[in-house]
Amino acid sequence: MSTLSYLLFFLASALILSVISLGLNVQWGFTGLFNAGIAGFVAVGAYVSALLTTPPVAERIGGFGLPIVCGWAGAVLASGILAAFIGYVTLRLREDYLAITTFGIAIVIQLILVNQQSWTGGPFGISFIPKMFASLADRPLLLSTLSTLMLAGIVGLLYLALQTLARSPWGRVLKAIREDRMAAASLGKNVKWYELQAFVLGAMIMGFGGALQAHFIGFIAPDYYSPLLTFQIWAMLIVGGSGNNRGAILGALAVWALWSGSGYLLGQIIPAPYQTQSAALRPILIGVALVAILMRRPQGLLGETRAVASR
Repeated sequence: MSTLSYLLFFLASALILSVISLGLNVQWGFTGLFNAGIAGFVAVGAYVSALLTTPPVAERIGGFGLPIVCGWAGAVLASGILAAFIGYVTLRLREDYLAITTFGIAIVIQLILVNQQSWTGGPFGISFIPKMFASLADRPLLLSTLSTLMLAGIVGLLYLALQTLARSPWGRVLKAIREDRMAAASLGKNVKWYELQAFVLGAMIMGFGGALQAHFIGFIAPDYYSPLLTFQIWAMLIVGGSGNNRGAILGALAVWALWSGSGYLLGQIIPAPYQTQSAALRPILIGVALVAILMRRPQGLLGETRAVASR
């Protein structure tokens, strides 16, 4: 029973991370926009959804007790507004400014989460976030099963939606911009406008992933949204295959399996007094595995399928 529960928890966590990876694929895989602040958008989505759905707390602003669906909608909207502001300011400049700005915004967001205790609970985070299928709390296995199935359905629907967009004229314009911005502009396409749309859509998906994570775990804290999360998502997309939605999902499953497995392995090998320090080895192992995979398959496990004209 405990093994099944762990497998369900692992799969649910991987599915949530695959949602975030799909958001990055819209930005980088389809459009070539380098987002170095993924953790910031995920954090905004998680905290906005938590504040909208948790019960009122005397020492904290928020706690409106709204339904979970309302929290999800608020998370998507807040992440989209933040992305629209960042994109409007930075996409007019050189491409590298987007990476610098998004990384800086993510750090600022984490500092706000730590210090604005009246809003975010400070370093202690926000607890009592309503979970999906909370009425089944006395039947944890059934709750985990239904939650995992619901997350799988969400990932499936999101995948189909993004596949449809990728094959649409809008998606083809994004890929044209990724390949050659000057050529796309010469054909009359408003490059900045399309880039802004892709950046906002990807950030909204990331915020939605953060909201899913908050309501699955039931607790969030600023430590969850460190730059390490950004590294994890980038590793997932690169390992799976940039520009391929199936690769984004497969990469999330593969990297999360490696991350979880390395934690267990290090726990068995390293003596107990050094367990805390051993946590720093996990990103190194992911980095080594990333290099090994890219040396064998530079395009990732599932590289992008490029259409070739018949004539």
